Formats: sequence, structure tokens, C-alpha cells
Amino acid sequence: MDRNPSPPTSDSEEEAVAAGDSIGNTVYSKLWLFNVLKKLIELVSPKKDDSELNNVEEELELDEDMENDICKVWDMSMNKDIALFLQAFNAPGIFMGIFAKSNCPRLTEICVGILGNMACCQDICMDISKDEKLGQMVLQRLCDSDSPTLLETSRLLLTCLCQPEVANIWLERIRGSPSVYDCICFIMSSSTNVELLVKVGEVVDKLFDLDEELMLKWMKKGSQWSVPQPSDDSPDNLPDFKIVPCLLEAAKQVCSDNSSEGLDVYMHILQLLTTVDEGIQTIVRSPENGKETWSLLYNLFCNELCQPDDPPIIVQEQKTVLASILSVLSAIFTSQTEQEFVKTEKNMPLLGSLIRVLQNMDECARRSEDSSSTSKSEENEKLEIAEEDFHLKILKDISCELLSNMIQELSKENILEGLRQGHLNEQQCSCVVQNLLPVYFSSVQNFFEVLCEADQALADSLRRRFPSLKVQT
Repeated sequence: MDRNPSPPTSDSEEEAVAAGDSIGNTVYSKLWLFNVLKKLIELVSPKKDDSELNNVEEELELDEDMENDICKVWDMSMNKDIALFLQAFNAPGIFMGIFAKSNCPRLTEICVGILGNMACCQDICMDISKDEKLGQMVLQRLCDSDSPTLLETSRLLLTCLCQPEVANIWLERIRGSPSVYDCICFIMSSSTNVELLVKVGEVVDKLFDLDEELMLKWMKKGSQWSVPQPSDDSPDNLPDFKIVPCLLEAAKQVCSDNSSEGLDVYMHILQLLTTVDEGIQTIVRSPENGKETWSLLYNLFCNELCQPDDPPIIVQEQKTVLASILSVLSAIFTSQTEQEFVKTEKNMPLLGSLIRVLQNMDECARRSEDSSSTSKSEENEKLEIAEEDFHLKILKDISCELLSNMIQELSKENILEGLRQGHLNEQQCSCVVQNLLPVYFSSVQNFFEVLCEADQALADSLRRRFPSLKVQT
């Protein structure tokens, strides 16, 4: 055959495929897909009769058959051949017309969703990203009041930000669009849609990870930019948003829905803030913010994660979120020593939970050693163990730093209270010394001297196990 096959005479997808009209290696019909795109074009094309309003402008609901067809396109667009076909027929341009003229939330959602699928193809993602007009329209979708559309917009943004070839294009675009900050803060502070909150959190997490300057700008400025006049579907009268309260509100919402994925994301964002001094100050500058952040993370760590009745292996599953939470708690503890809410006597449960995490890590390390000595079979198994050990080491380093700072603040009364409450005993004290020596020798020595005053018998037992400990004269 020296030419492309003639299009099928039937609209049936099966007959089209049988006639050789399939797209690439798929079973989908070129003619069928072309007809769907044609219908979309007609939806946004002006009517010949000026007195007749555009259907998209007057209807908020999609025709059922049309919705079924474009939902099929949405499903199909994950396939690279289909995505390239859509690109060849300028589907992104058609979608821009939809964004500009449609009042139908479902139609907008589906079109953004198709774009998100197409963006998974690197070449298409590059073309989409370079189109400045389309890029601005995508960012404007963040001001939409429709949660499903916001979800698909966030997914599209995240897909683009995760591709190194185009990430900088979007970062520059977002830097030049002040309303993005306000729209994202509005979503985090007001939405109860956990799936949306998780995806928006992933976008913020990626932005902060890629661009520290943007993170600093968002922390410092709040909502001090002049916000463009909102469109009909954007949130009106936006308040003066600050990033930390919005993050905390979203974190509380995902926690109430028991979303472990969402918790991981928002705790990591807070951890990213504490990697710079300005971030720590942003959290603690307001006593209310500092106390609220501490209370939220304290409750999660002491009452939700790695509980006494959990098996030691739980620390493997929770290692990343535990590391993020403890990193933020440590930053607040060291920067707010004068604040009442971080006083050690009020935080003995935190001390006990820290020790329990270290005990669980010690147990995991012993089991890992036993496993490696009895089974040396698969190379990839060794790599997995090494990766787990790496993340556990990060968690251990953070835990030890916070524990070291806390035990330096312990008084005789604190230790006696800890012993009464069960947060301290001989086994736990041994765990403290074993994990903190020799790096934090000074802290351990101070702890030991106060322990001698509180419980001489326990101190003597500890000194027999760790001879380097001694009472200073």
C-alpha cells in the first residue's frame, strides 16, 4: 500500500480499526478521535446567528454522549501514540479555547486532565510548557472554584515540575504570577478535599525543593503583592494569607482524614522551611504559630506514630515522616528555649517517645544484621537494605540531636517525674547513653550527674555498663 488507508465509512470504532484506521499500535480510531476533537472545536466556535448564545457559555452541564466521548479521550491520552496524535491536531489549542469560554466545570476538568496525561510525554510537555499563553491559562485555573478542576490543574503542574527539562520554565512563570501564592494558600486553608490538598501539597513541596528563593519569597511576603482582579470562578476577597497557618490548616485536615500520604507531604514542607534560618523564624515569629506548630507535631509524634504497642518494624514504615516531624520539633526547641510550651517538664512524653524510636531503630538494626548474615542471595535486596539504613540513619541523627538538647535541660525533679510516669527506666536510660555516646558526651555526662542525684542505684548500674561516665568532683 503506497498511501494511507481511506477512512472508514462507519463511525464504529471496531470497524474503523478493522479498516486500518488505528492510531499507532493502539486499537483506537483516528476518525473517531478526530470527530471528538471536531465537536470540541464546535463547542467553542461562535454561532453564525449572533443572537444565539454559545452553548458552552449558557450551559453548565455537558451533554451525556459528549461527556462519555471526551472521558474516553481522557483515558486514552495516557497512551503516547494517542497523546502525539492529539498534539498533531492541536488539542492544546482547542483546550485553550475551552478555558477561555467554557462555563462548564466538568468540561474544563476533563480538558485539564487530558493535558496532564499528555504532559507525561516529554516532547509534548516541552511544547506545552513553552506556550506562554497556555501556561498562563493553566496557572489561572488555580483560581477556579471547582475542586476536580483544581485537582487536575495541580496534577498537570506537578507533572511539568517533575521534568527537569521544563521545570525552570514553570518556576519562572510562577515567580511572575503573584496570584499563584494566594490561590494555593486559599486551597490549603479552606479545602476539605483531602485528595486535592495532597496534590497541592506535592506542588508546594516540589516548588520549595527546586527553588529556595521562591520559598523564601513566599515565607516573607505573605499576601503583600497586588492580586489581579479575580475572575468569576476565583475566590473573592482573599484574606491576607501567611504560609505557615495555611500549611498547618491543610496538615490538620489530612490528619483528620488519616491520609498518611498527605501527612508525609506537609511534614516535609515544614521541614524544608526549617532548612533556612528565615524559615524557622517564620514558624516561631508569631508565638501562636510556634505553639500551634509544636502542638500539632507533638501530638502526632507522641500519640499517633510509633506507639508502644506497635512492632519495632513500624519505624521503617514511618521513617520519613518521623524524620520530618522531629526535624521541625528540634528547630523549634532550640530556637524557643524561653517559651513555656517547650519546657522539658511539660514534654516528658516527647522524651519517652524519642527513646522508643531509638529502641525500635536499634532492634531493626539487629534484625538487619541477622538477615544479612543468614541470607546473602540477591544484590537488589542488599541495595534495599542499604537504602533503608540510609533513611534510618537520617532519622537517628535527628532523633539524637533533639534528645541531646532535651536531656541537657533535665532537672532532678524532671527525672523523678519521668521515672514515675514510665518515660524513663534503666533500659531507656541505657538506650540514651548508648545512642548519644561519644558524639554528645557532654550532654550525656550532664544527664548522668543529675541522674545520680535522682536515683543513685540506677546511676551506678548505668556507670557499670558505661565506664566512661563518672561523677565530676
